[in-house]
Amino acid sequence: MKSLFGLRHMKGILFAICFITIFQGWAQTRAGGVVKDIGGEPVPFVNVIFPNSAEGTITSEDGRFYINSPKEQDSLRFSFIGYQSLTIPLKKGNNTGLEIILQEESQGLTEVWIFQGKTSKKNNPALDILRKIWENRRSNGTRMFDHYQFRKYEKLEFDLNTIDSAVITSKAFRGMEFVFDKIDTSVVTGKSFLPVFINESVHRVYGDNVNGRKKEVLVGNKNSGFNENKFLIDAVKDMYIENEIYDNYLRIFDKNFISPLSTTGIDTYNYILADSAFIENKWSYNIVYYPRRKNELTFKGNFWVNDTTFAIKKIDLEMSKNANINWVNGVYLSMDYEVVNDSVFLLKRDFFMADFSFERKDDAGGIYGKRTVLYDNYEFNRPMDDAFYNRKVTSFEKPLYNRNEEFWEQNRLEALSRHESGIYEMLDSLRTLPAFKRIYNVTSIAATGYIDFDGWDIGPVFTFVNYNEVEGLRLRLGARTYFGQHDPWRIEGYTAYGFKDQKLKYGLLGKVLLEPQNRLIFSAGYRDDVEQLGASLTNTTDVLGRSLASSSIISVGDNNKLSNIKLSMAALEIEPWENFTVRFAGSHRVMESASPSFSLAWYENKDQNIISTSISQTEISTMLSYYPGRHLTGFGVERLVTNGGRFPSFFFNYSVGVKGIFQSDFNYRKYQFFYDQPWWIGGIGLANIRLEAGTIDGEVPLGLLNVIPANQTFFGIYNTFPLLNFYEFVTDTYVSAHFEHNFNGKLFAYVPLLRNFNLREYLGVRGVWGELSEANKNIDASGIPLLAPSKEPYFEYSAGVGNIFKFIRIDAHWRGNYLENPDARKFGITATLGFHF
Repeated sequence: MKSLFGLRHMKGILFAICFITIFQGWAQTRAGGVVKDIGGEPVPFVNVIFPNSAEGTITSEDGRFYINSPKEQDSLRFSFIGYQSLTIPLKKGNNTGLEIILQEESQGLTEVWIFQGKTSKKNNPALDILRKIWENRRSNGTRMFDHYQFRKYEKLEFDLNTIDSAVITSKAFRGMEFVFDKIDTSVVTGKSFLPVFINESVHRVYGDNVNGRKKEVLVGNKNSGFNENKFLIDAVKDMYIENEIYDNYLRIFDKNFISPLSTTGIDTYNYILADSAFIENKWSYNIVYYPRRKNELTFKGNFWVNDTTFAIKKIDLEMSKNANINWVNGVYLSMDYEVVNDSVFLLKRDFFMADFSFERKDDAGGIYGKRTVLYDNYEFNRPMDDAFYNRKVTSFEKPLYNRNEEFWEQNRLEALSRHESGIYEMLDSLRTLPAFKRIYNVTSIAATGYIDFDGWDIGPVFTFVNYNEVEGLRLRLGARTYFGQHDPWRIEGYTAYGFKDQKLKYGLLGKVLLEPQNRLIFSAGYRDDVEQLGASLTNTTDVLGRSLASSSIISVGDNNKLSNIKLSMAALEIEPWENFTVRFAGSHRVMESASPSFSLAWYENKDQNIISTSISQTEISTMLSYYPGRHLTGFGVERLVTNGGRFPSFFFNYSVGVKGIFQSDFNYRKYQFFYDQPWWIGGIGLANIRLEAGTIDGEVPLGLLNVIPANQTFFGIYNTFPLLNFYEFVTDTYVSAHFEHNFNGKLFAYVPLLRNFNLREYLGVRGVWGELSEANKNIDASGIPLLAPSKEPYFEYSAGVGNIFKFIRIDAHWRGNYLENPDARKFGITATLGFHF
């Protein structure tokens, strides 16, 4: 978790010092205002350019525009089909507050375009061009070649925006006023901004379209103040997924935006053929597009397309003002393509900018997150062998992150601005100031939950205080070693005390990376604690993990069925292929009830006259895990996932219980399988499917059976059944399925009274079938009625509303059957808290 510090610190620092209002920047020429027709109505999507330059923009839906140039410009041109073009003179410096009136063309009203509302789907030349783009999209770019390679320069940047004198003179920045010398003005939004983080990287990219393989080789990396924090670098990059503009959907912050080039675009966007001109000696059409409905994940903007190949030459995209996305005031994308020959168009420049903000206002303060990628040195049909693609980087190559300035002068495909260049020096100075260190330390604790000491971390602070009916008030203190994010070994542990049971609990875990090429890791640990068994169907030997179900500050019914567990574990893990892990583990557990009102007792003989109240069990396990598409960062014993929730998971566990070793009680064989699949379904949201199955071959007592995971809290807990009580269903063989769909506000967008709240809809259904053998029922002496959902699968269904106040989700759950079970709950409500885009 320590290597989360970089990214989360940066977010915390940036958001902590965001304020409102606009500070005037230093660009040479700035112009802004509104474009109207002679009737005073705003005219959207008007082309606004500096003549004899490539610098331009279009007006927004309400006719407003802002344009900025680092050069001195003496005029500004406005044009759109159906209106007379207009060129106005500009004075030096600031030209904001303009009101531009466009006259209609003189040919007559029958030839004047309509620029607002829905456009016709018939006899629209823009749609004819769009269909030609669909026909030719697979024959453009690197897809035309079996093999390709190119150089990629990438620049990532975070900026504070909308800064005024109150911020500059604030006590929080006392001693740091020099940072405001770097204030600039955005050419996209017109807001003032202060660059505070920048990362540059150069890669050589190799692709094989025949076998579907791609590899990026890092040549150099440089960033401001965090050069060796690889997690920060990788996590920031992973925020912005590289999109193919010809795909039907563009994924941004884990949401599928409908591309204006989508085959479903005709039903989503209005299209207007706005202009035609020579672009680099190629005759091209300019098409303006904007969404047909509000509150959907759409864009507005324009693109230029070649008249013969129908390849995109340039496209600009701006997130619709009413798009259902949180913490983002705007998203802007721009892609430029170069013509290699008469028929090949290749991506040359890819720009992305997100305006992160707490408020959805034009003048709201926030953070700019920018990503600029430039491409050159394309080479084709030079295949690389399998050994090249299979070769792994297994250690942190420090020289690549400390390239000299000569390297960057040769490989930087776009010069840094004066303000960007100053970030490196500014961050080096800031890190030495006590005021900055105080902000850094406070936000690091808030973001990660750990208090940083030299070589040690104390935490997580969020687990310091807890409560359940067995322990009463529970205090916990944890710590871990930490010398760097690529540590080859780590030791972590905790101690806890319950004021009701007056018992001390503790856990200790150590792990070491023995061989980095195949990531051979040895780990061992011990835990003595109180836990809720049956919180998950799929068993692990996690020494330090503890389910939320073990706590019950707010719960439904009694939560006294907790157990004392003493767990010893040793494991050897290896990763022979990327994201495929094999783990061999040996463990020994001693389990007994932690409450006088609950029992794990079992009969030691068939006559049922000898009862044991504890279970001692030795187990040997082989676990296979596979996570295709998972992105990891780091080279030490612990690595962190940078794209959580975006990839499928496969898990298989084969465990053998061995009687007699360390006084173990039972022989058995256990098989378990788990599958989790996120599934983006076009523009209608994100579905998630989870399947589990397992069986036990052998006679075992309650503590070793498969308890169907219940949830007696008012909070949502992953992969549990919210309307089941603890130990309501117990099985030795089971099949479980969970399905949930997040519509991302797609349905509410059609409801006028709801669309403005940006709420999100969830539907879910979950079910489980299982059985329990008579032999396992007969061995039980716990006194708990052992029931299995064998006559028919047990099921629940739910409907939820999310994004309430942007971080609350409420789900209503209904029980489908087994209503005759003791204390069966027919209906329930759970809440989930979380911050999501």
